[in-house]
Amino acid sequence: MAQRGWQVAVIDLDLKAAEAVAKEVGGVAYSLDISDLEAVEQLAEKIEREHGRPTGMVVAAAAFQDKYAPDEFPMDLWRRIIKVNIEGSFNANRVFASRMARSGGGSIVNVASIVAHAASPQHAYGPTKAAVANMTRNFAAQYGKSGVRVNSVSPGAVLVDRVKARAPGRYATDIDAQMALGRRIQPVEIAEGIEFLLSDRASAITGVDLMIDAGWAVANSWHIYGGVPGPMAEGNAPPQGVDPSLE
Repeated sequence: MAQRGWQVAVIDLDLKAAEAVAKEVGGVAYSLDISDLEAVEQLAEKIEREHGRPTGMVVAAAAFQDKYAPDEFPMDLWRRIIKVNIEGSFNANRVFASRMARSGGGSIVNVASIVAHAASPQHAYGPTKAAVANMTRNFAAQYGKSGVRVNSVSPGAVLVDRVKARAPGRYATDIDAQMALGRRIQPVEIAEGIEFLLSDRASAITGVDLMIDAGWAVANSWHIYGGVPGPMAEGNAPPQGVDPSLE
């Protein structure tokens, strides 16, 4: 987003992590517990006072989970995931969408997940992301005539450090084969979709959930028939949009 000309505020529970990203992109950093409504309201006021009216927001904060059977799920973890993913997302949308609606409009992108659209062993995380996708549509209808667009993206398996660290024992060893594109997703590919939806290039798009999943959703049911077809020719170039140096 900074490369596309946005002035960026990086907001995270971990202030040092936010400051590191902000320094890299020439932005500003703030610490926030997104599940605290009063803190979200105070930060929104501070940002507007120090940097002017915000015209775009990405809600990417979430609490994740390990795999548990429902009858073994630690209820303190369940409540934390619900509080951060649903209540936190609602807090951010509530505060910033209403401010945008009163002051000339804007755009919001919430980060849902591919598991919002299918069954998975993510018995807390999955339902919260389905709620985020539904919440997105609700806010889009509520504030559309006030000039506020609200969309969401549903990432598939993205090659970020945390996913790489969690991968052993969590995901299938042939996860790439389960994607129609035959690979996982680079973080920049999610970022491109988010920035597009935030920007004026998506001026007529609101209330949608954009799946950025390398074709996992369309390929999933093919596996009972033996999987999606492989490449038609040998020596194929790297998939479009992916820098081989990033792999």
